Amino acid sequence: MRMAKSMHDVSDPRNASILINVNGELKPRAEAVVSVFDSGFMLGDGVWEGLRVQNGKASFLDRHLDRLFEGAKSIAMDIGLSREALTEWIYETIDANGMTDGVHIRLMVTRGLRSTPYQDPRVVVGGTTIVIIPEYKEPPEGVHERGLKLFTVHVRRGDPAVQDQKINSHSKLNCILASIQATQAGADEALMLDPHGFVATCNSTHFFIVRKGEVWTSSGKYCLGGITRALTLEVARDAHIPVIEKDISLTDVYGADEAFVTGTFAGIVPVREVDGRRFTCRGPMVERLQQLYRKRLEQDVAARSRP
Repeated sequence: MRMAKSMHDVSDPRNASILINVNGELKPRAEAVVSVFDSGFMLGDGVWEGLRVQNGKASFLDRHLDRLFEGAKSIAMDIGLSREALTEWIYETIDANGMTDGVHIRLMVTRGLRSTPYQDPRVVVGGTTIVIIPEYKEPPEGVHERGLKLFTVHVRRGDPAVQDQKINSHSKLNCILASIQATQAGADEALMLDPHGFVATCNSTHFFIVRKGEVWTSSGKYCLGGITRALTLEVARDAHIPVIEKDISLTDVYGADEAFVTGTFAGIVPVREVDGRRFTCRGPMVERLQQLYRKRLEQDVAARSRP
């Protein structure tokens, strides 16, 4: 069976020669490595952010840094750099690569080197490992019109007492397993339920539906505090579009008029199908929200200063 192509499976020959920031040092792609004793490699012990660069500026950077530092604090990890210093590293990396537009950045912070393969953070030696990977990467052409196909998987979003989904951690095995199942079903993305069987989120994006002129999304209890999710809610409310955060069942989804997902990489992307049920794609509400979000993005970039 032919498998669906990942939205992030977009190659650009310029990426072969990018410089990657590893703990403040700019290194060619082939030399940008971390130790096998690194906490991220060993245990997925760390937090990360995805950033978009437009007109030479990292959009909504303050919100992303808020989430990064909050996540680090929640796992008792000192990033070791101030927000200002980390911002300077990000822009030094962008400028060293001569990048201005069409760029996606993965900012990763792990707890650093361990003296031995063991979970206890007391075996950590030294400071954190900070890696900034900038790539030329754009969403596939036409995806904002043709939309995505989703498949509801058996892998659930976890209880906060097991692993809090609010933390944007390196430990993403449940999302990976969800992605594998969706891919094997011929879908683009996995729709994941919460422990009670209500719709939570997708494996790498947030999920919304449109019903009778109202925009619905999950309660947010079992998903990451998404930056684009929050912005979508804000621009909709500012435009007096009814927005409801609540428990959503698959029956609610299957009977919806439109559906879409949100994420930093591609913004707002329509969904054309969930589990064989088809939606209007791209519907009038999704098109309007795309325009509102794009305007908010442009406003942020225009008003944002940089080092």
